[in-house]
Amino acid sequence: MDFKKLSSGISSTFNRAVQLTEEKLGQAERTAFPPEFEELVRVSDATQQWTERILKSTEAVLQPNPAHRVEDLMCEKFEREKRDRLSPLEDLGCVMATAGAELGSTTDYGGALARVGQVEKELAELERDFIKTSTLSFLRPLREFLETDVKAAAKEKRELDNARLDLDSAKARAKRGRDADSVSESDYAKEQQQYERQLEVTRLLLEGIKGAHANHLRALKDFTEAQMQYHAESFHKMQELRRELNSS
Repeated sequence: MDFKKLSSGISSTFNRAVQLTEEKLGQAERTAFPPEFEELVRVSDATQQWTERILKSTEAVLQPNPAHRVEDLMCEKFEREKRDRLSPLEDLGCVMATAGAELGSTTDYGGALARVGQVEKELAELERDFIKTSTLSFLRPLREFLETDVKAAAKEKRELDNARLDLDSAKARAKRGRDADSVSESDYAKEQQQYERQLEVTRLLLEGIKGAHANHLRALKDFTEAQMQYHAESFHKMQELRRELNSS
């Protein structure tokens, strides 16, 4: 075990804790991030929060059953085949078609039930295609963004917070000038350099999150296109069904 490295890590953790506590008590100065960086942080945080909410709400629209949502998500995460299940529209179509056959498909009511049941099943197929398309073109990019870009940026932001605490702790100890706790000019310069380097790394990642808006816009357009097509084809089928029912 590298005891020197362990000791250094414990010392850094202690100094950070002291610095953070004194900042909360108003007893220590805190290095402020540049205004343009703070704006990047604000946009990044807002993008993450709204992406999570949009993702959750869209999932609820595509699959209203919470238990089925969780099951499908687990299957997708672990690349397993999703379990086949009847959607409400498919179930309605099957019930109507069976009822029509039972009541007599040659009767007016029985024939209408059979025909409506068939159209309901066709609507269910359109719905299934819409869900599949939306999952691939809209939900998946949002999930991947949260799992990769957002997590990477969060990690670097934590590193930046530590670098900032180390820098301010070094400033405070240098200002106090205690012999047992003194900080040399080279140590202080090292902390300053580490802070500036981490600030730049984090800035680049946050700019990447802001730049992801263009990708989200493309995914949003694909989603609305799929939704429009789904409703247009559904409307067309229902128009034909209405004409058939009225003519009979």
